[in-house]
Amino acid sequence: MRRRPALLLLAAAPLLLGQAGPRLVPDISARNIEIRYSFTGAQLLLFGAILYSGGRVPSRDLDVAVVLKGPVQPMIVREKQKIAGIWTNADSHRFASAPGFYAVASSRPLRDIVDERTAAVYELGLQNLQLSPGSGAQADKERRFESGLLDLRSREGLYAENPRGVEISDGVLYRARIFIPSQVPTGTYETETFLIDRGKVIAAATKEVEVRKTGFERFVATAARRHGFLYGLAAVLLSLGLGWGTAALFGRRG
Repeated sequence: MRRRPALLLLAAAPLLLGQAGPRLVPDISARNIEIRYSFTGAQLLLFGAILYSGGRVPSRDLDVAVVLKGPVQPMIVREKQKIAGIWTNADSHRFASAPGFYAVASSRPLRDIVDERTAAVYELGLQNLQLSPGSGAQADKERRFESGLLDLRSREGLYAENPRGVEISDGVLYRARIFIPSQVPTGTYETETFLIDRGKVIAAATKEVEVRKTGFERFVATAARRHGFLYGLAAVLLSLGLGWGTAALFGRRG
């Protein structure tokens, strides 16, 4: 019976040690982003505080990296070649899952604050995204299409890195701005904040953001999803009507 307090103390030791480290208290400027007909993009502010045990800020500087990742979805990448003066689809590759949007911002370049293993585990940086390729592809083909996907998404503004995008004030407060382009896919996004010390992640926290269409855009998207045939038929009739109206208008002017 005398051993029980010691055993209880030993059992609680990991919990007490876990509480000794710093922790993150993150927040975001908007939990919902609405896409309307006039939507041209949005700036999302990710901010928060670093809470230290005993309220003592360490003498050495810590780093922060924030990630905004969009819904994971299957994706097909096509490779085009110019044959007889005409660009045609020469090859294609299917990814079973890839984020529709990915942006990372950090207080310093990622290569300076995390080692390769840590960056790979937490998917910090475009080169560390864990893309799931389709089955049966050769390794060299997978690498070629992965590089093509990263380049394409980066040029579209859907994948981005900002090596100086996080500001830290007095070692306690941090903030970062991430731009969300107009062509961003809808769905549930996850923000991840990482506190980094000497190459290792010592604390992490997450929040969710919902990107959705509203108004007429939502009606059109819902109709296209639920009534594909009728939506396609309506689109064809609308195109024919616009074409006939344009021809009639210019015919009268002539």
